[in-house]
Amino acid sequence: MLNPEVDPGPRPEVVFLHRDASLVVVDKPAGLLCHRTELAPDRDVVMMRVRDALGAYVYPVHRLDRGTSGALVFALSSEVAAELRVLFDEARVKKRYLAIVRGVAPESLVVDYAIPKAEGTKERVPAVTDVHRLAAGEHVSLVECRPRTGRYHQIRRHMAHLRHPLALDSNYGTGWFNREIRAKTGLARLALHAAEIAFEHPTTHEPLVVRASLPADLSAALEVLGLANEDT
Repeated sequence: MLNPEVDPGPRPEVVFLHRDASLVVVDKPAGLLCHRTELAPDRDVVMMRVRDALGAYVYPVHRLDRGTSGALVFALSSEVAAELRVLFDEARVKKRYLAIVRGVAPESLVVDYAIPKAEGTKERVPAVTDVHRLAAGEHVSLVECRPRTGRYHQIRRHMAHLRHPLALDSNYGTGWFNREIRAKTGLARLALHAAEIAFEHPTTHEPLVVRASLPADLSAALEVLGLANEDT
């Protein structure tokens, strides 16, 4: 059986949400890696698509999981990339995610729970996420997550820690719940979307806020599950 987080089927085109002389923000489709790695040498990655569209080299400054959709930033020079990485490292980038999770999540809480620094390591690092429930249905919720830190799989790990794992999460999720959501909605990828990213522009020093609309597959799933909400 195909891993629903890894292979969500046909991949839509990468859409530019913001573009200027220093950086671009694109709407990453679920199913694409952000950039090539030794373990994933596939050329069809977001970085290559953006490079080909611009006809110029681009520099990754953060990443989204393959199964996650939404706002993804690339710098257009090494200097801007270095400045942006500082913003991310110092948690000066504000991010808003939407997720479908198992059960009725708490109305609002702050998750302050250290998680492993990287996959396969025991070392833990501080991690904090603000969680707010936007809607609830039968054994399922739509939540808004605002990570204050940028740790590896932070939202996925924190929601699993709360016993409200993300739908279609093959790493930290629940098998029966994933199968149920897939059967009800036809959703074939991790139910996580990077809906908004905000930071001080490294060149203009003006606030930059970029939003990525909820993609069709997640919108349809919310309708089926009775979780459609104006805050998405």
